[in-house]
Amino acid sequence: MSGLAHVFPWSVWECWWLAPLALVLDLILGDPALPWTHPVCLVGKCLARLEGPARRFGGSGPRAPLRLRLAGGAVLALLCAGTGAGVWLLVSLPVAGGLFALYFAWAGLALGSLVRIGREVAEAVEDAPLPEARVALARLVSRDVSALERPMLRKTLADTLSENFTDAFLAPWFWLLVGGPVALWVYKAVSTGDSMWGYLNERWRWLGWAAARADDVLAFVPARLSVATLWLADAVARLFPAARAWHGQWPGFGAVAREAPGMPSPNSGWSMTACAWLCGSRMAGPSVYFGELVVKPWLGPPEGEAAPWDAARIRTLFALEQWGAVCGGLALWLACLVMRLLF
Repeated sequence: MSGLAHVFPWSVWECWWLAPLALVLDLILGDPALPWTHPVCLVGKCLARLEGPARRFGGSGPRAPLRLRLAGGAVLALLCAGTGAGVWLLVSLPVAGGLFALYFAWAGLALGSLVRIGREVAEAVEDAPLPEARVALARLVSRDVSALERPMLRKTLADTLSENFTDAFLAPWFWLLVGGPVALWVYKAVSTGDSMWGYLNERWRWLGWAAARADDVLAFVPARLSVATLWLADAVARLFPAARAWHGQWPGFGAVAREAPGMPSPNSGWSMTACAWLCGSRMAGPSVYFGELVVKPWLGPPEGEAAPWDAARIRTLFALEQWGAVCGGLALWLACLVMRLLF
């Protein structure tokens, strides 16, 4: 581990306190307004500047798809190398390195911000005029919400909140534990590339191919661990019935494993399926993205047994994800500490 510590400093293998402190800061403060640009925004700006050169390299004609794939892969490699090197240099500084490590660990976790923005959108969905509610939800989702009525706005909000449990929390948390702030921010570079370029439409199909596939690989294990963390949150909450806000039933790992792979993305269905069953309402189903209908399976209880999404049930989803972050996230942290002692 000592050799890896030079490449991935401040991981859980050498610093036990960094990850849980970052988790506390994220859940309590989210991403507060600070006098400097958030690192994710810097990564996004770099990616945007590299789009032009990548497209010029891709050109047009029959070889354009292959050249765009190669260009997208080169951009992603450059972005990951630059991000990882920049974080490594800052967290390796004497004295100030610890403060940078804590900041990058905290800034890389986004569940606190997801919950805060999700609550703002939920309030708009309930109280704002319908056009304003649709605009508010469009801040969080890439699908077409222009024709949705309030019941479907609620379900769509629940979809994105549950899907992003992996993207906003568990995958960054996993890589923070494994490789400290450097590994976390290499993952964030890939995730940002996927969120900006990883769409299956005419514009991004080839240029975003590498980012989408890399994100699938790096989130593969965290997505499946998300099921275990949500199950653990439910199991712990059952010890305190008054605190268990959600009212669904755990269907078993086998049921989740049968439903989740039906989603077009190899990773999105896992946390969605677990949340759908525990909240007792359905998720996913057919959706429109960029003018195209994408057929997705329904996740969660059968139609006759599922409750409709309402404001109260959305609040239970927030509670479930926060319990999952605390119970499941700390369980993974403890497991890493045990491995550190044993090996």
